[in-house]
Amino acid sequence: MTPSDAELVRQALAGSQPAYRTLVARYASAAITMAARLVHDHAVAEELAQDAFVRAFARLATYDPERRFSAWFFRVLHNVVVDYLRRRRVQSVSLDALRAEGYPDPPESASSPEDELERRALGAALGAALSRLRSDYREVIVLRYQQGLAVDEIAEVLQLPEGTVKTFLHRGRKELAAMLEAAGWKR
Repeated sequence: MTPSDAELVRQALAGSQPAYRTLVARYASAAITMAARLVHDHAVAEELAQDAFVRAFARLATYDPERRFSAWFFRVLHNVVVDYLRRRRVQSVSLDALRAEGYPDPPESASSPEDELERRALGAALGAALSRLRSDYREVIVLRYQQGLAVDEIAEVLQLPEGTVKTFLHRGRKELAAMLEAAGWKR
């Protein structure tokens, strides 16, 4: 049976290196993906994720085991990314540029070539639309649909009222739908 995040935190606080490594392994990919969506540079995203793990583990004693570790960690990551963006204005980069730098495509599925082609085209259109979306809308969309956080957890991570998170999700989805429709994708 795999230990819970709270149990791994308890073990890591007691000095267990394997528990620490397990937590990093569980959240590294998601952290890099989230950071890359916000800074548009995979290499920088890797550094920011690493910085977030360092910061999180330095403050691990402040984690409340009654709450989800992922929400707590993504709050730390958010703060690291915001600090980076405040220090340095990052220009938008195309999805093709991210791929060229090593940003992974979604995993392949067992579907027909036509379905796969359409899925890839939709993914590219969605990625392009997401990159044009207002940054706070993009962040709540990524946290909700890519990281699987609930509205209350997103509110905690971003330190926003839940109503604002719901509004950003609604407006972000609406803008994405309009951009996709304008690109030829019908609802």
